This record gives sequence, structure tokens and C-alpha cells, in this order.
Amino acid sequence: MSVNILMPALSPTMTEGTLARWLKKEGDAIASGDVIAEIETDKATMEVEAVDEGILGRILVADGTEGVQVNQPIGIIVDDGEAVPDAAAPAAKSKPPVPAAEASNPTQPPAPVTHEAAPAAPAAAAAPAAGGRVFISPLAKRLAKEAGLDPASIPGSGPNGRIIRADVEAAQKAGPATKAPEAKAPAAAPASAALAAAPTPARPAPVPITAPHTKIPNSNVRRVIARRLSEAKQFIPHFYVSIDVELDRLLALRTELNASSPKEGPGTFKLSVNDMLIKAAAVTLRRVPRVNASYTDEAIIQYDDVDIAVAVSIPDGLITPIVTRADVKSLSMISNEAKALIKRARDGKLKPEEFQGGSFSISNMGMFGVKSFSAILNPPQGAILAVAAGEKRAVVRSGDRIEVANVMTCTLSVDHRVIDGALAAEWMSVFKSVVESPMSLVV
Repeated sequence: MSVNILMPALSPTMTEGTLARWLKKEGDAIASGDVIAEIETDKATMEVEAVDEGILGRILVADGTEGVQVNQPIGIIVDDGEAVPDAAAPAAKSKPPVPAAEASNPTQPPAPVTHEAAPAAPAAAAAPAAGGRVFISPLAKRLAKEAGLDPASIPGSGPNGRIIRADVEAAQKAGPATKAPEAKAPAAAPASAALAAAPTPARPAPVPITAPHTKIPNSNVRRVIARRLSEAKQFIPHFYVSIDVELDRLLALRTELNASSPKEGPGTFKLSVNDMLIKAAAVTLRRVPRVNASYTDEAIIQYDDVDIAVAVSIPDGLITPIVTRADVKSLSMISNEAKALIKRARDGKLKPEEFQGGSFSISNMGMFGVKSFSAILNPPQGAILAVAAGEKRAVVRSGDRIEVANVMTCTLSVDHRVIDGALAAEWMSVFKSVVESPMSLVV
């Protein structure tokens, strides 16, 4: 009996994704639990496991296809020797159009899509009549809006005339014929009404690039990072508080604790400075809980648990795996858990629950020798801590004595809707005291 492989929902908010690549080909045997494909979501590239066993009878959605809707069939598993049912064939329309020269080899991956390549015109349907319903993918709809195009005037080449990304790109090249009509201004509107109804300023047209260059297509992850960070800076009132923190006692404690670790076995650990800063931030959030919060129009949400999201660099950008309930975990638990999360993040194997949520973020660029920096908030969190490099500096002690100490600069970016200046300063002061008197991290 044949079984459809459906596009999985890898997060509660996921509505579509990119089928990055198939790891099995038609005719391959599949067992339950086998990794069969990679799906690129708005957060990361993740593996898809088979829940049934049999033979991969047909691939319905090709490698690199964007805008694949959740629960859309992407392939068919059949029993050994069973023919692929004809009823499943129409699902293959979800594939992007392929040139005639490639049609004889349906399993061949399509050529990389570039902005210079026009879509196959024969598959395009006539534009819908004025006032008729427009079928358009969410990605294409957003691209059309950004380009100022009227979706009703764009011919669709997707299933049942659905407008897809390639159609929007072709319409952009076609010129002003498909531009969205501009609304006529009222004959005489009062000045106050004109101000209230003023639209958001349109994004300026991109400046043509004439210098020799290489185009690197934006991945789905990169586009989402760009959108979310732009929205964070545009709609969230940021402000920043910085403080210098001495590290010598924390470094000495780290050396002592690492020396006490078993040489091998399940209890082995090797603490990093970042592990200890995760714990220090968590302890501080428990002492100053109003920073462990998010803003909503109805109320400020103060979280019960302290879940620390740690910024991790990946090839397409960054992702923030979460050390949950970090305030009640030992340093060794935090260290081993953080290392495992970071490895899975860089291997693209995080589970959705391992990077979604979090109540506070840490971004550490100390390993690059950065003296100081400020980070953009990770919505809906109310704060993010930017950690710079530790370095030897002259420090003035009592009696005007000069000593040399290891010092790092930390900057807290906060959402002013949730956290006021005095509260941010209090949090930073407590964080400084926790790091400089680190025994509280082990008791």
C-alpha cells in the first residue's frame, strides 16, 4: 500500500519551507527512522526522518524547491514490487517547471536558480480577471509587495495557475506593466487626516551594481534573519548599558574546577568561560527577575523559567540553541549541554524545541578579540547580553594603587518597553558582582 511523504511542520509557526535536498533517490529502500531529506525552515536546515518503510517510489518535489506548504505530499513510499499509483501523479505539479531538455530525466536535480534566469513561459496561466481571487504563494506575495507589483497582473506558472517566486521575478524584468496601481489622493483632505493616513515610506529602489561581482543567492534562513532583525530594529526601542567586569577570580575558579573533572567517563567536563557566563547570567536573572521578560500589548510577560539562548554561528547566519532552566543546573551540566547543542546546531541537527523560545540571549564574540559591541534583540525576548574579549588592563584600587587585571566589557541591549534604565543598570551591577565573586555559581 502506498503512503505519501508529507512536508512536515518542524515548528508551531511553520507554514512552508524549502526542500533543500533529497538524501534518498527513487528506488531506494527506506526503513522507519531513516533520514530521507533535508528541509530548510525559517530557522535552520533540519533532517526529515521516515516514519514508514518501503521503497521510495516517486519524488514529487525536487531538490531546492521553495515555498513547499506544510502537509503537501513531497514523495511516495510503496511496497517492494508495487507500482506507484496514478492518482499520486498530479502532486508532481508542485515541482518547479523544468526545461524540455531535462524532462527525460525527472530525478535529475534542477539547475541552480538565478535572478537572471527567466521561468519557463509555457506553464504560465493567464492573469486573473479584475476582482477575481489571486492564488499566490506566501513567498511570492512578499516579493511582489516588496517590488511594488500587483499580483493580479502576474501570470502564474504553479499548480492551477498559482503565482510562485519565479513568476514574480519574471514580472520584475517585464517592466512597469505589472506595477501595482497607485491610489489617487483625495481631492481635498485635511492636513491632520493626511498625516494620519500617511503610508509607510516605500523601500528605496536598489542602486544598480555595475562593479564586477558574484551573486550569492539568499537562503531561506538568511532572508528570515534579515527580516526579523530589520523588524527588531524598526519596531523595538533599543537602548544599551555597558559595564567592565573583572575575570581573574572566575578564571581561577574555572582552572580549579576543570582540574577536578574525571579524566574519562560520564562525569567528565571541561568548562569554558562562556559556560560560566551562561550560569552567571541565569543567576542574575533569578535575582533580578523583571529582566527575564517580554512585552505584549496586553501585559509584560515575566517568565517562570530562566532559559538562556546562546548565539551560534552557522554557515547561513546564526541560530540560538537554548540551555533551559540554566539557573538550577550545575556548571558541568550547562557545559556538556551547551557543547552538545552547539555541535548539533552546526551540524543542522537541532530539534525545533531546542532553538525555539528562550527568555534571554547571550552573544559572545570574545574569541575574536572584539573589545566591545552591542547586539540586536532577539524578539520577543526583552534583553540580550553582548560579551567581548577579556584583556589585561590597568585597574585603580583603593589608595590609588594600580594593578593589572583581566577585564571584559559587556553590553546589555534591552527593550525599553519592558526594561527601564535603572532596571538595566541594576541587572548589570548584579551580573558584575556574580562574575567577580563566582562562588555563587557553584553553591
